[in-house]
Amino acid sequence: MRSYVLAAVVTVAALFSVPVFTLAQQGSAGGAPKDAPAKAASATATPAKTTPDKPTPRTADGHPDLNGVWSTVGGISSVFQSSKKADGSISIKGGDQYYIFTSKRPAGPPPAAYNQNVPSYKPEFVEKVKYLSDNESKTDQVFYCGKPGVPRLGPPRKIIQTAREVTFLYEDMSGDGYRVIPTDGRPHRTDVDASYNGDSIGRWEGNTLVVEAVNFVEDTWFGENGYFHSEAMKVTERFTRDGDTILYQVTVDDPKVLTAPWNMNPRKLQLADEQLEESPRCSDQDGGRLLNSDHHQQR
Repeated sequence: MRSYVLAAVVTVAALFSVPVFTLAQQGSAGGAPKDAPAKAASATATPAKTTPDKPTPRTADGHPDLNGVWSTVGGISSVFQSSKKADGSISIKGGDQYYIFTSKRPAGPPPAAYNQNVPSYKPEFVEKVKYLSDNESKTDQVFYCGKPGVPRLGPPRKIIQTAREVTFLYEDMSGDGYRVIPTDGRPHRTDVDASYNGDSIGRWEGNTLVVEAVNFVEDTWFGENGYFHSEAMKVTERFTRDGDTILYQVTVDDPKVLTAPWNMNPRKLQLADEQLEESPRCSDQDGGRLLNSDHHQQR
């Protein structure tokens, strides 16, 4: 499958020094695994504030300075907790999924996990989410070098900030994309087609940059495990700088398919002293040979 999927698994394995396969991930239905925690983590929990090494820099107009290259922790939310189990496996809570790393590979799709941050779909769409998730390797276009779209694309790797707009630059195997977001009061455009990243406008709420995106194509997911959306989806991203870090928060609102807005677990971005690199060309070579329904986290 795609090289970036394999790279992500290698990264996680290096972090925890154990062979990596997933026994549990998000699902739309199903019981809790026997060893699941008794209580689910809050989807909107705010991470503990850390004292910045230095004051938050500001631009000439007084707003926090978001300029720079920013990095996260291996594609996994940096706001997480880990614990070692009696059998030697390691469980991690805090990302948008509940992971268990173990040396034993399960047969078939992973069972639904208990401790999750799962979007609440209307009853008539629950089976569709389950079908998409159970057949992820065939229904998810990201398996075949497709664009993930916002917010699944994640936070930008580089931010260029001016008085009138901010520009987000990305590193992604589907192509190194960009977004140009006005912050001077311009409204959403009405003369553009729907797109993978939507049409975005920004505004400042105190020390937080708030970016609102609408007008998406419908063939992307806003998260793993079949999290589809309609054309009515609105994505709100929040960027709050504190010293050399940015707290990145996302809310997905789609009243056509969801019963309530969904808050992605927050991520912490760290200012990095590095340059962007061009991503290698994504070339799918295995999609046509797939005979099962493996998931991303089973790689």
